[in-house]
Amino acid sequence: APAVSPGGVVAVVQVTSTADKEHNWQQCSALVRRAAARGARAVFLPEGFDFIGDSPQQSLALAEPLHGDIVGRYRQLAKECDVWLSLGGFHERGEDWDSTGRIYNCHLLLDNSGALVAAYRKLHLFDAALPGAPALSESSFTNPGRELLPPVPTPVGKLGLAVCYDLRFPELAQALRGAGAQILTFPSAFTVPTGAAHWEVLLRARAIECQCYVVAAAQCGRHNAGRASFGHSLVANPWGTVVAQCQEGPGLCLAQLDLAYLEQVRQNLPVHGHRRGDIYGTL
Repeated sequence: APAVSPGGVVAVVQVTSTADKEHNWQQCSALVRRAAARGARAVFLPEGFDFIGDSPQQSLALAEPLHGDIVGRYRQLAKECDVWLSLGGFHERGEDWDSTGRIYNCHLLLDNSGALVAAYRKLHLFDAALPGAPALSESSFTNPGRELLPPVPTPVGKLGLAVCYDLRFPELAQALRGAGAQILTFPSAFTVPTGAAHWEVLLRARAIECQCYVVAAAQCGRHNAGRASFGHSLVANPWGTVVAQCQEGPGLCLAQLDLAYLEQVRQNLPVHGHRRGDIYGTL
C-alpha cells in the first residue's frame, strides 16, 4: 500500500463502563473492530474504558499494572486491527503501588503494532462536591502525574495527551500546542451536571484557542447506583466546529482530520505567534 500522509479518519468510542471488566472489554473491543472496519486509523476510548468501580476501594482492587491482562489484550487488538489506540484512562498500579497503595489515572497510547508508545498520568485530579451529584474525591486513592508528555507523532497528526478534568486547565492545552500538538485528546467520564453545563463549550474553546483538532471520547449513561456520565463524545476542528458527535448510548462516530486545513487556520489567524509571553509568561 502507498505511504499515507498524516491526517485521515479517527473514531471516537462512547461506552458505559461498569465494575465488570469482561463486559467492558467485550463492549470496547467490538467497537474498536467496527471502527477499524470503517477505515479508522486511530481509535479513541474514554477514561475508565477498563472499568468504573462502585467505590474507591473496588477501583484499587480491580486496578492492574501496565504489563497486566487488560493492556495485553488491547495491545493484541491494536495489532490485529492495524489501528492506533488511545486508551483514555487506565487505572494503573504503578511502580509505587506497594509503597503508596494508590493508583494512577493513565492515558495509554498504543501504535498499530501493539507497542505502548506513551503513558500520560493525569496531572489534575477531580475533587468536587457539586449539588445534585455524588462527591468525587479522585485524590483520595489516585496519585497525580508528574509530567506533561511531548505530543506524539501518529498517522493522524501530532497527538497531545490529557484526561477529563485536565480540560479545565487551558495552560495545559497551550503547553501541548506550544510543543507542536495538532490534536488534543480529552477522554472523559464527565458528570451529568458538569457535562450539560461545560462539556461542549470547553472542548470547542480549547480547539479555537489552540487551533487544534480536539478529540473527546466519553463515558455515557449509568455505571452503578451512584454514578452516571454525560456522554456526548465529539470531535471539534481547529475552527471550533463540532464535526462529529456520538448519539445517546454506547456507539462510535468518525471524523476526517485534515492537517492542511489546520495549517490554513493557523496561517489565516496566527494567534499563537501573537501571545505576549513577555508580559504574562510563556507556555
